[in-house]
Amino acid sequence: MTAARIAGALVALAILVGFPLVFSNPTTTTIALFVVIFMVAATAWNAFAGLSGYIALGHAVFFGGGAYALAIAAEKLHMSGGWTVFALVPFGGLVAGAIAVPFGLVALRTRRHTFVVITIAIFFIFQLLAFNLAITGGSSGLQTPTPLWTAIGYNQRFYYVAALILVLTIAMAWAIRRSRFGLQLLAIRDDEDRARGLGVRTARVKLIAFIASAIPTGMVGAVYAYFLGQIFPQFAFDPLFDITVALMAFFGGLGTLTGPLLGALVLESLQQEFTLNFSAGSLYLIVYGALFLVVILLLPRGIVPTIASLLPRTRERFLRRARVPPPPDTAGGPA
Repeated sequence: MTAARIAGALVALAILVGFPLVFSNPTTTTIALFVVIFMVAATAWNAFAGLSGYIALGHAVFFGGGAYALAIAAEKLHMSGGWTVFALVPFGGLVAGAIAVPFGLVALRTRRHTFVVITIAIFFIFQLLAFNLAITGGSSGLQTPTPLWTAIGYNQRFYYVAALILVLTIAMAWAIRRSRFGLQLLAIRDDEDRARGLGVRTARVKLIAFIASAIPTGMVGAVYAYFLGQIFPQFAFDPLFDITVALMAFFGGLGTLTGPLLGALVLESLQQEFTLNFSAGSLYLIVYGALFLVVILLLPRGIVPTIASLLPRTRERFLRRARVPPPPDTAGGPA
């Protein structure tokens, strides 16, 4: 890791920590919380789908599973609102990871397009279960404990918990990308049959990556449920969540570390802003879709890979111009 990258990471960390202290408006900090939540979800999704090439559209199962895990556990334990409820956030991640085991064993037996269809089908099964099981409260949903905190700093508490999960998720994604395990995932993405022929245990590698991506998603699902104070099946298991997370990764750059972060920062911020200003006529959906189409048409690889490929060429062109001396002035003769 170069000094420039370390410096960039430290600057990004300082911005992450200091943002709610500088911009303390409740609306701003709420948007910031949602941005961080989607940064975690997009990074976790990309750690599996971006490296393996298996485009999953069922991660809302893990998000909703973590949300309901926190709500049900808090209710069964008769917990009152406060910092203690955050102790259930890792539990939400573990529940999501446990759900990912049978989910992955079924879905990952298939390839590519069939895998996408299977993940969608399993998502709707979980959504229907949430609507019909008594433990989830059915269509009435569940309430989470209400923290007895003052309005000052209320959002910041949730923000910093989500920010901690984000840092851990980025570290996990970086470790996967730099490891032999990550190389195995990339080999599966390029040619799964050839990877298996070279000795990669493809089924096990895919399943481990699938579970690893589920745990952070479940944890931010738990934070989301606690922040809202209530959870309903249509919001916990929302098909738009899967589409949004996938779009964020594609927007920033599939398979990169910073791409999903940039995609979540831009798209979720704009979506929240459009919702606040244009929600009456659903105009924000049109603007949101048009922006994504522009990026897909002009930057099909995503923002980060496109910029990364342009920088060396721009630098080489600049150096070439700097090395070439200007032509001599032959217009005038000797005095």
